[in-house]
Amino acid sequence: MKKHIVVLTGAGMSAESGIKTFRDANGLWEGHDVMEVATPQGFASNPELVLDFYNQRRRQLFEVEPNQAHIDLAYLEKNYQVTIVTQNVDDLHERAGSTNVIHLHGELLKVRSTLDKNDVLDWTTDLVLGDLCKKGHQLRPHIVWFGEDVPMIEKAVNICETANILIIIGTSMQVYPAASLMHYVPKNTPTYFIDPKPNIESNKNLTVIAEKATIGIKRFIDYVSK
Repeated sequence: MKKHIVVLTGAGMSAESGIKTFRDANGLWEGHDVMEVATPQGFASNPELVLDFYNQRRRQLFEVEPNQAHIDLAYLEKNYQVTIVTQNVDDLHERAGSTNVIHLHGELLKVRSTLDKNDVLDWTTDLVLGDLCKKGHQLRPHIVWFGEDVPMIEKAVNICETANILIIIGTSMQVYPAASLMHYVPKNTPTYFIDPKPNIESNKNLTVIAEKATIGIKRFIDYVSK
């Protein structure tokens, strides 16, 4: 039976593909206050601004490609069972060939009804006011905004509980509830933390690889191939 690798990925995973990390050092999301573009209140107050913000993010997806780290993670499926739990809303893991990806914070290429959160549609073009679900209600980005529940978190917890190996890539593990996931893996599970500016140190079960994603994944493969 193949070992189960669980991979937790954040913004640093996609940065080398040219996708901007939403939040700048000053806390703004590409020039916008997070409350304006990533909360239900912001959408209620100025839906056109919010839709435009995510339309720009969606368009950008068609200008970028998976980087080597995405490709190497997909390659791991040849020898391991691999589940990726990502905070990213892009589709680069899937495009690289990963077959089991859970999006904690939603997906840019999907929209959903403001009436029924389970009425989700694939969407590749701009979303504008007047785009309605089949019951006549405005569609919104299929993104988990601040203050909203994270519907996939329970599934992610269950997956982490079955991990034989944990890899954390490109996330500071400071945003909850995603940050709590590393604590659900079985005790003594080998864990690899890949980040150019890690905020934790290596210990008995934790190997810190202070590199960007593309280099860090190759280092991980070297470790497990020995």
